[in-house]
Amino acid sequence: MDMIPQLMEGSSAYAGATNLSIIANISSSSSSSVTGTTSAETTQPPSSTSSPSANSSRYENQKRRDWNTFGQYLRNHRPPLSLSRCSGAHVLEFLRYLDQFGKTKVHTTVCHFYGHPNPPAPCPCPLRQAWGSLDALIGRLRAAFEENGGKPETNPFGARAVRLYLREVRDMQSKARGVSYEKKKRKRPLPQLSSNSSSSAVASHQQFQMLPGTSSTTQILKFDK
Repeated sequence: MDMIPQLMEGSSAYAGATNLSIIANISSSSSSSVTGTTSAETTQPPSSTSSPSANSSRYENQKRRDWNTFGQYLRNHRPPLSLSRCSGAHVLEFLRYLDQFGKTKVHTTVCHFYGHPNPPAPCPCPLRQAWGSLDALIGRLRAAFEENGGKPETNPFGARAVRLYLREVRDMQSKARGVSYEKKKRKRPLPQLSSNSSSSAVASHQQFQMLPGTSSTTQILKFDK
């Protein structure tokens, strides 16, 4: 996943990467900071799945950093822009600004590797922010806006123009990279009958099965006797 840059104070909103520091994901080395164990104690193998609380904490930390990054972008905007005056158009400016820090190769239509998921050689096509990174970023900023007192009906991150832009980026990158972003629908498992219910159903069917050369009325009378 591409990194989302964190703007430094005093830098221009449209400057290069000289005054920028990249926000890294939370390191997974938190387990090494646990104290109280000695070398004689037996260490337990790390769990393969993260706990829900750890995932929630990681999400909240990333959301807070993204919110601070966007706030710095507004302060460094020329002219400076307040959050109350921020619109969907300014969010689009922010997303396009982040493209210069992207690490995802997006082939152009004239590139020989256009639509190739695994190009065999390098090409001069530009690097962009991946659609998945932008989509997740907007989701976090949209939640942070309302958590910081913003109203849902005035949320610039939920504007129609932002949704259309993300859809356009998804479709464009899907064709250029030869990958599909469509969610696969899970097939519902068919209900399985127990062995007892299936055997009783077969027995009932055999009891009512017509005998050759007999009418339905005769068969029913024989069954009643």
